[in-house]
Amino acid sequence: MIKKLLVIGTMVAIVGTPAFAQIKRTPLQSVDFPAGYTTTTGIFEIPAGACAGRHTHPGLEMSYLLEGEGILKVAGQPDQKVHAGESFLTQAGTVHDFCAAPGQAVKGLGIYVLEKGKPIATPAP
Repeated sequence: MIKKLLVIGTMVAIVGTPAFAQIKRTPLQSVDFPAGYTTTTGIFEIPAGACAGRHTHPGLEMSYLLEGEGILKVAGQPDQKVHAGESFLTQAGTVHDFCAAPGQAVKGLGIYVLEKGKPIATPAP
């Protein structure tokens, strides 16, 4: 229960920061695994035409788009269109953003394998 409250608190803190004002995160579960890491699963939602905000994760992000269409923007790489039913992977420490296409909200499942005790995401300039 305490782990779940910590995850919820971390996600609420992220949603409240200006860089993450457009994204809603709903935590589903969190488990300390593998050793030294916490694996967190949650739903993310971004309104039509909005972006999550440039950020990084202290570990691996694996996401599957449940609804809508968006653009994955990874620093130093070409933008990648992602449609419902497709997945994407972001490496630890990589600056990235995810934007919903105009007129389409997106909803996805995110799985984060993060260094234990670190926040799920940190805003990037």
